[in-house]
Amino acid sequence: MVDSPGRITLWGIEVFMATADERSISAAARRLGASPSAVSQQLTNLESAIGATLLQRNARPVRLTPAGEILKRRAQVILNEAAQARAELAMSHLSMLTRFRLGMIEDFEADVTPRLLTHMAGELKSCQFLLETGASHYLYDLLDARALDVIVAAEIGAADDWAEVHPLLREGFVVAAPRGMVDSARDMLPQLRKLPLIQYTQRHYMGRLLTSHLVRQNLSLPHRFELDSYHAILALVGQGEGWTILPPLALMRASRFAEQIDVMELPLEPLYRTISLIARKDILQDMPGRVAEALRPILAERIVAPAIGRYPFLKGELTLP
Repeated sequence: MVDSPGRITLWGIEVFMATADERSISAAARRLGASPSAVSQQLTNLESAIGATLLQRNARPVRLTPAGEILKRRAQVILNEAAQARAELAMSHLSMLTRFRLGMIEDFEADVTPRLLTHMAGELKSCQFLLETGASHYLYDLLDARALDVIVAAEIGAADDWAEVHPLLREGFVVAAPRGMVDSARDMLPQLRKLPLIQYTQRHYMGRLLTSHLVRQNLSLPHRFELDSYHAILALVGQGEGWTILPPLALMRASRFAEQIDVMELPLEPLYRTISLIARKDILQDMPGRVAEALRPILAERIVAPAIGRYPFLKGELTLP
């Protein structure tokens, strides 16, 4: 059915919000899985229905008009209510679920996520799956805004009252140093102090977690690099530019550098993080728990077993609940 230019549609609101967020029609089209021409037509229809120009589309980036700013404030409420209605309808029977929006940390995107989606597609044959990957704090924000149904992310503090949490994986942080530059049979910390620390960015929760842990150990370690890419960090370590502290998932995701680095236990108080599946309470019945149960054997096979096989000392440091 073709949308009437004189009607405000939910799809038109979604297109408007995506364009307002992305500040680009082409970026909004990629996010929505639509063509730029379809996005542009929906915006024209919405402006016609409302009787006001909402976006300055010739600007780079696209800018909201005053009318667009007003609609944006109201539109998020509309989309939140629509998401809530879809979820409540799904509660009556999960076979009615027609769209499932999943957020996954980037650590899992190659080895874990495809297996999980294949499993879920077999159980929910009439459901469309939408996947968002990113850092944990980003996924939490999307879940809080009702833009996602379920996320798999690192726990970043006490759970909110509205959230149900299913722990999946506990991992202890480790040291990665240039191959042969640190003798693990001797006191490691003085040796590491001779090299600069290559630090994970403090813009992300994990970087702040690491920094807080070092402060609690009364350690001040000089660093020249602060990066948000596991690959870039381990490439620099492999080139002898310094050492780093990362979780085992980071090592497995950037495994091509394995021959250039040594991986050792953290010569400090242990530091752990927990990867969990988080969803809104009482929305999707037992589905979050079922997804968590499906994920654990995948994690055991694709993450835990290979990591311990490569680094045996991780047994006990990389565990499923």
